[in-house]
Amino acid sequence: MKDAKIDRDSARRVWRFARPYRGMVVGFLVTVIAQALLGLVPPLLFGRIIDDAIPDENTGLLAWFAFFIVLAALASAAVSLFERYWSSLIGEGVIFDLRTQLFDHVQRLPLAFFTRTQTGTLTNRLNSDVIGAQRALTATLGTVVSNVIVLVTTVFAMFVIEWRLTMLALIITPLFVAPYRKIGQMQQNLTRQSMDHNAQMNSTMTERFNVSGALLVKLFGRQNDEAEMFSERAAAVRDIGIKSALFTRSFMIMLSLLGAIGTALVYGLGGYFAIQKSIDPGDLVTMGLLIGRVYTPLTGLTNARIDVLTALVSFDRVFEVLDAPSPLTDKPGALELPRPSGEIQFNDVTFRYPDSTETIIPSLETQSSTLSDEDSPPVIRNLSVTIQPGQLVALVGPSGAGKTTITNLVPRLYDVTGGALLIDGHDVRDVTQDSLRAAIGVVVQDPHLFHESIRDNLLYAKPNATREDLERVCRAAQIWDTIEKLPGGLDTVVGDRGYRMSGGEKQRLSIARMLLKDPAIVILDEATSSLDSENESLVQQALAEALRGRTALVIAHRLSTITDADLILVLDQGHLVDKGTHTELMANVGLYSELYTTLVRGDLEPTL
Repeated sequence: MKDAKIDRDSARRVWRFARPYRGMVVGFLVTVIAQALLGLVPPLLFGRIIDDAIPDENTGLLAWFAFFIVLAALASAAVSLFERYWSSLIGEGVIFDLRTQLFDHVQRLPLAFFTRTQTGTLTNRLNSDVIGAQRALTATLGTVVSNVIVLVTTVFAMFVIEWRLTMLALIITPLFVAPYRKIGQMQQNLTRQSMDHNAQMNSTMTERFNVSGALLVKLFGRQNDEAEMFSERAAAVRDIGIKSALFTRSFMIMLSLLGAIGTALVYGLGGYFAIQKSIDPGDLVTMGLLIGRVYTPLTGLTNARIDVLTALVSFDRVFEVLDAPSPLTDKPGALELPRPSGEIQFNDVTFRYPDSTETIIPSLETQSSTLSDEDSPPVIRNLSVTIQPGQLVALVGPSGAGKTTITNLVPRLYDVTGGALLIDGHDVRDVTQDSLRAAIGVVVQDPHLFHESIRDNLLYAKPNATREDLERVCRAAQIWDTIEKLPGGLDTVVGDRGYRMSGGEKQRLSIARMLLKDPAIVILDEATSSLDSENESLVQQALAEALRGRTALVIAHRLSTITDADLILVLDQGHLVDKGTHTELMANVGLYSELYTTLVRGDLEPTL
């Protein structure tokens, strides 16, 4: 069956993660076997007390038997601690490896993956599903192995004592096995549905509980609607939880009844054998005690199978993310890009965004999303241009012309579909991504700051920077005076996405962070139109410092940036329709002069 195949494949993959812990697995198995053997001591000694010590009124023998029973119990308790230690060490180690590999893989996925995947759904996959897998390894692993060994050793001891009663005890075991597959598959399906609904709830909370989401909900007065939507999703989780609990409890009740029936049969037939003198009373007591060590592991193993099946759902969902392809990888033998001078060449570059089937994991898509394997139309078409080191190049054109796409291609956030993009004569696909991005600094329209201190946000660019380095770049970015006035100075926490900082302050902090990186190439999406005049002036001073002596690729919105550019690239629907200086382009009657005239008149919204 398909489910069984998936289970076996997942189990083999989990074992591959456990291979580095093989020595610990051996130690764990030794402790489990020792504990199982020690567990046989009390029932066997109880039988000897009844058959040997009591009839002979041998108090010395009785004391020795009692001593060994207590000793076995103490030894079993000590071994149990070691068994739990080994199982936890193995389980937690495997989960650590899985979690770190998963995090590393996800952050290396292409940008297109994150543009289509909800953050809350993804974090739920990386958190809740990994915890589910962790629970299976740390709790279920020890239980399953222990129950198997206890069952085998107990059945062997029972056969040695009285084979007929043992056969009677085992004859009803098929009734334990029969419900396995059906109940396991039903529980597996319920678990998968519960995880999906929990992921949706987590995604809702992630989006609504950040500052921007909470503000949007309040401004539109949608609190009641949001509460109703969340209630519907929570109700689905509740209903699945009730179903799952009833399935599990009904199954356990059935197993308990079967165990009680088996015990009654053993005592009934064993009592008859004792009356017929074909079995000693002590052996009957021993068999009665051992029978519990047969049905209890059987019950545990039956329930563990369901636990394993549901846990493999967690592993399947984790492996689904691990298996997501990452096309943007360093090729074997990729070169380290030397300190570049900043030359950028577009050689007949064509680019289209990858289709949805290339960039997403279907189960992470929202239910309303549709997947398409049709190629999207090119957004950059046969672009050929060379940008010289130290040039300030402005990208202008109508919305959708491809300006932002070009700035995404330079740091290789996407790979070109056709042609080649070169930095200092090196194809960006032939150099390591780390060395490429170390040479490029980016300041976007809405700079992102982590919910940490100003110092930590700046050190993200250069972790070993000194305080003097931070002060220097902050002064250059026109933000140091503002930082000094804050109660915590550099240790002031900026809030979620930097929400405690104004737009201009965030811009200047992002410029300071870029200056600390000290790149040869700067990509700038200049966004000052929404700032007040004072902040705009400060940001412009910071930008002047940021662009000095560096190759700059700027999506231009301000007249001064456009007119001062060394080279202007005019784009329309992905085509480079014109290029030159401001004076040269204004001399031609074309798209640039029309856009510039519209911007100067101010009759319409700027589109440059």
